[in-house]
This record gives sequence, structure tokens and C-alpha cells, in this order.
Amino acid sequence: MTAHCFEVLVIGSGLAGQSVALRLADQRRVLLVAKRSLTDTATQWAQGGIAAALDTPEGIASHIQDTLIAGAGLCNVETVRFVVEHGHRAIEWLIAQGVPFTRDADGSYHLTREGGHSERRIYHSADATGAAVQETLTAKVRAHPNITIWENHLALDLITGARAGMPERGCVGAYLFDRTTGRVKTVAASHTVLATGGAGKVYLYSTNPDIATGDGIAMAWRAGCRVANMEFIQFHPTCLYHPHAKSFLISEAVRGEGGILKLPNGERFMPRHDPRAELAPRDIVARAIDFEMKKHGLDCVYLDISHKPAEWIRSHFPTITQRCLELGIDITREPIPVVPAAHYTCGGVVVDLRARTDLPNLYAVGETSCTGLHGANRLASNSLLECVVFGEAAANDILAQPVFPACVLPEWDESQVTDPDEEVVISHNWDELRRFMWDYVGIVRSDKRLLRAMHRIRLLKREIDEFYAHFRVNNDLIELRNLVLVAELIVRSAMRRKESRGLHYSRDYSEPLPKARNTVLRPRRPR
Repeated sequence: MTAHCFEVLVIGSGLAGQSVALRLADQRRVLLVAKRSLTDTATQWAQGGIAAALDTPEGIASHIQDTLIAGAGLCNVETVRFVVEHGHRAIEWLIAQGVPFTRDADGSYHLTREGGHSERRIYHSADATGAAVQETLTAKVRAHPNITIWENHLALDLITGARAGMPERGCVGAYLFDRTTGRVKTVAASHTVLATGGAGKVYLYSTNPDIATGDGIAMAWRAGCRVANMEFIQFHPTCLYHPHAKSFLISEAVRGEGGILKLPNGERFMPRHDPRAELAPRDIVARAIDFEMKKHGLDCVYLDISHKPAEWIRSHFPTITQRCLELGIDITREPIPVVPAAHYTCGGVVVDLRARTDLPNLYAVGETSCTGLHGANRLASNSLLECVVFGEAAANDILAQPVFPACVLPEWDESQVTDPDEEVVISHNWDELRRFMWDYVGIVRSDKRLLRAMHRIRLLKREIDEFYAHFRVNNDLIELRNLVLVAELIVRSAMRRKESRGLHYSRDYSEPLPKARNTVLRPRRPR
């Protein structure tokens, strides 16, 4: 008998997962699963804010236009309009939960501006918006009697109806690896929501937390779902460059509030690359920094906000100021050393406007999904907005569906495997994968680089699959198995795109094609 049964299983505890859980909990019994702690999420790390147009026809039209421009012709216009039109409602919901957005002296909410935005529309909580959102919702989640929380559990694979002998049922639950005990649990659920975030850890340098290993994307693909636009990996232009700073992001808002990018000699360079200079979309700024670093043989460039009053800097960017001070950098007096780093997965599991995947009763929300909002390049601060809007859409659709009776699912079978004999294989393959993805499938790509990457991926995949088939699973093996699959999906998608568009820049095809097309990959069969 299946030991654990819930009406809804939500995998992932960031804004996407928690917003779904909270909207469902008054009417459904929810299991919320976190790979580590509830607050160890990409949301927790988000600094900038949440884009939401003023609730006027002009404000909505402007936000739509900025999103479409950043998306380089690949945004789904219907999705963009849906998200933007629900933006003000999303902010009101977060305010109702208690999120402390920053206010001006007159009591109105302070709106900032970021790259790619034509006006101020970013709601924020100083320079730690994600932390404010995460901590507010986490308190709500922990207090709700209908939400069961499992921390330190890593989703291993989805259970489909076909696997359980009920093909018409779609997704009927998942196998979860308990990181504390090392055992696999079987969970049955009428509806399952993937909110596992992106796949930034497929690259050597990333602004993402260590949990960002593409788990939801990999599981959905193995279960038979389409994925789309995986070649569009957003590299944030400004990650702090320091040997003791791990993945610390310097918010887009620093440039939005007047920060200037400079070479080591103090020369400003962005006006040479784009008329919008530092306020150009992220893909343009990241490529410009990459170009200048390669041209001059630099380890980093510099972001300078020190021309602003010191007290103003401390009040607007307290988190960044404090972290930099800890590392000996006083941003009120000197520029910040920065480099680009993998930041956001614009592609993902294909979903509709109700967050439904190809597999019945399976939903995907947030960075795991591909809704059509981001196109070929995500506009700054649209990601948290997407989490809330599609979180509500998924919850509403689930509440409109019947709850299936509990079913008996096959337990995880470990009868044919043993404990690993040499785990150095896992750590070596993990390191090799992230290094060649950075070198060959980074900000600037070519056919030769992509072919090299695919060759290495196939070798690694065979080795990992063999290891997986013979030994008991552990956390690192599960994540590595997912990462190498996501790497394959990224490279396959990049090899199909014979142009440069948005975040995908190829030295062999430097111009965009006349017609923009999505890259949609279809699995041959559910696995």
C-alpha cells in the first residue's frame, strides 16, 4: 500500500510553489516539498523586485511592449497580456499576505526601474525583495493546518498512470528521496505541481542556489512532456567577482538607479554597444561585458554607483552594501567588480494559461515552466510576477477538478542495486559537465562548440545511466542525472536554432531569421 497520500503534491517551496499551496490549502490537503529548507530557494536570493504595471490601459500597454521587445519576437502575446493584466492583482495579493514593499515618504509604494523597462514599475523591498516575499509566505505556509511540509526531500521521478497500471489518470504522484534517511518515499496525489526552479547549476558560474539542478524539467521530460526554448539561458550581467563571494548577485536595480559599467581604467563602455547603455536588456549587457573582457583580457569589469550620495546608496542597497563591505569593498567610494553568470532558464516544460502540462493532472509553475512570457530573453523582474499569476491559475484549475480516490502505487524498487562503490565518479562528472557547458554553451556559441558539448554529454550520460542502474540513489546522483539531461536539452535546442536571437548568440549565424519560431522538443516516449 502507498504509505503517503495527499490531494495535491507541490514540489518546490519558492514563490511559485508557496503561492499555489496557499491558494489551495483552504480546500485541499497539500504536501509541500522542499529539497532543503523551505527558504533555500531562488526566490530567497532575488534582489530586484516584481514588475507590475499601473492598472491603467497606458501602463499595461507599456509593460506589454517592453516585455515583447526584450523577448526578441518569441513571446506569446496572449500570455504576455494575461500576465501583465493580472500584475496589479498579484501585487495586491502579496500585500494582503503581508509582504513589506518599500514605501516613499508620502506612504505610496516606491517603484524602481530596471534594464529593459521604459518606466518605473518595479515593486521592491529595499534590495532584498525575494527574501521579504519568501519569509512572509513561509510564515503563512508553516501556520496553515492543511499544508504538510517535508523539508530535505528531493523529487526523484514522477509516477504516471501508465507506470501504475492506470494510463487514463496521467500523473498520479511522485517518488521522493528523503535526504535525511537516504530512503525513497512513494507519494500518491490527485494533482502534482512542479515548482522546482531552473537549471543554473548546469553552468560553472551561476547566481542560482545549489538546488537549481533542473529537477522538474528533467522529470517532466522523462514522463513524456514537451519542453521548449531551452537554448535561452539568461546570463545576469553583474555577479560579484570575488574569490570569497559565492554566486552573489548585484541587482539590476543598481544600473536602474544610475550605476555605470566601466573598464579598469575608468572608461565607460556600454554606449558603444547599445543606445540604452546600462539600461539595455540583460542579454545585450551580458554580451557587451563578455566582449570587453575577451577583448582586453580582463577577469572582470566594474559597476560604479559611487557618484551617488553615500547615505542614499546605503538606504537603497543595504544588502549589497553590507555584503561588499564584508569583502572589503566600499561601494559608496569604489566600483564593484562584476562578471556575467548563468541566472535564469527562460525555457522549460510547456504549459498553457492554466499551467497545465502535456500530462493530465501535472502542472508546472515558475522557472520550471515555459509559458511564453519570456520569449528569447526575460525582462527583468517579470519572473516573480509570473510565479504569482500562474500560481493562481494553477490553483484555480486544480480546484475546478475532482479529487481522485487514493490509489495504490508501485513502491520504489531497490532489490537489484547495491551501495555505490566509488562516488568520486559522481563528483568528477559533475565538475566536468559544468565546466564544458560554461566553455562551449555559454554567452557566445558556435556549431563546433555545441558539437563538442554534445559529444561530452553523450559520454557522461552513458556513464551516469550505468551508475544509476546499478547503485542506490543519493542526492548527488539524482541531481547529476537531471543536470546531464537538462544539458542535453539545452544543447539540442541550441543546435536547432540557426540564427542569433535574444539570449542565444551564435558566431556561425550572427543575424536573426525573418520569422521567429519556438524550439519545441518532444520526447519519443514516456520514460
